[in-house]
Amino acid sequence: MVPVLSLGLFGGLLAMAAPANAETSRNGCTVDPKDPKDLRGNKVDFRIKVDCDGGKTVQIRQLRYEDDRGPRRSDDFLGRTVFTEQFDRHDGARTISSIDHVPNLDRRGAEEVYHLVSFRVENHNGHWSDWTAWEKSAVVEVHSGGK
Repeated sequence: MVPVLSLGLFGGLLAMAAPANAETSRNGCTVDPKDPKDLRGNKVDFRIKVDCDGGKTVQIRQLRYEDDRGPRRSDDFLGRTVFTEQFDRHDGARTISSIDHVPNLDRRGAEEVYHLVSFRVENHNGHWSDWTAWEKSAVVEVHSGGK
């Protein structure tokens, strides 16, 4: 029984870390962590696409990381942001820009970065849904000097 339980927990962790299709929907809102976009210098835009139907408020948590490979893998935390977006009946999808500085942590020319997002939705009675599971963007290589 223990090995089956262990496999289930391990598989759950692997599923959470997989970028695959990162888009998640809950209570009429869809949130998608887009691939980070390399900007000039050491700046990266960790974009988030958000779409909600009807009059809704969505709160989004974002964590940004530099991906470290190797035997002592421990990704470097870059920052966190919480966004609150309101949608009325006529709003369409929007992309939130979340620009962060990515230092050349490895002292090589390029870094690999990604971000995680989780969100919750407020209903018309002022009650919030539970937070969604964390969704991961693709890991993207960026260059410290820009492209």
